[in-house]
Amino acid sequence: MSNEIRLAFAHPSERAEATAQGDPLDRISLRDHIVEVEIGAFQAERGATQRVCFNVVVEVLPIGSAVADDDVDRILSYDKVTDAIAFELAAERLNLLETLAVRVADRVLLEPQAQRVFVRIEKLDRGPGALGVEMVRSRKAHLAPIETVAEEEPPRPRVVFMTNEARQSENLLGWIDQLETADQPLILCVGAPEGGVPQTGQDLTQRRVDLLAIEQNAWMLAVCDKRCVVVDTRTELEWAMKNGQICVWAPSKIVLDAVDGPSSPPSDALALSAWFASQMQAKEFWVIGEATRAVNVDRCVAIDQKNL
Repeated sequence: MSNEIRLAFAHPSERAEATAQGDPLDRISLRDHIVEVEIGAFQAERGATQRVCFNVVVEVLPIGSAVADDDVDRILSYDKVTDAIAFELAAERLNLLETLAVRVADRVLLEPQAQRVFVRIEKLDRGPGALGVEMVRSRKAHLAPIETVAEEEPPRPRVVFMTNEARQSENLLGWIDQLETADQPLILCVGAPEGGVPQTGQDLTQRRVDLLAIEQNAWMLAVCDKRCVVVDTRTELEWAMKNGQICVWAPSKIVLDAVDGPSSPPSDALALSAWFASQMQAKEFWVIGEATRAVNVDRCVAIDQKNL
């Protein structure tokens, strides 16, 4: 076996040693760190956890006298590596190991001692062997742009849930005119269309059917007003809000990808929209039409459509 092939399957620490350049760097490593997590793009990977194994090697600046001082505050603690993994796993449900590996590497490189990081992540339960990815990122080549970009305060929208009666009203366009403001983004939410939703008899599939029914209704609302655009990802929502676009929320992706998803099923569209409003840090949550009950959201405004 050639040296290149051997290194391709060797532990990241061997790859780090083989590719070292210039002055030698110290290394710390995390080996065979196994976490149960929900991840993956396939339907069989949704709603269930699987074992994922992390091997991480971090090249750090030589610690010098810190060894003699025995000062933990002057070294890169192993906890920083496991904390980076835990943080990214908790941030959102991901489909790709590649995305997770990049995010873990970037977070580790935020530590001032870290200069280069090797991340290998493997799924242990998807086949007879381990299926995974390995990535290398360096502070000099990859992280510099991140350190110079200031985070922009995300816009806080007005989220409005419309009942079917309100959606079908002849006054719909007039209400959207009144709801649209120059200084506050608007996101519209709906429930399932009238007539009932097919019942599958199984919780996981029923969840998907209920979400798709809501998305059908979202398209029916959007077609009524050319200003409205159906949006299903957080990235698109943030872009639309910054650019003055009225969004109609299609819930499937955000709900299915959420680490801490809604406690109520999608059939409870009002509760689902309230959960979404909290996720978007909405400045206001409005309900237009006959609201059957209150929802636990700050600044919830329940409005009879006759009074808007």
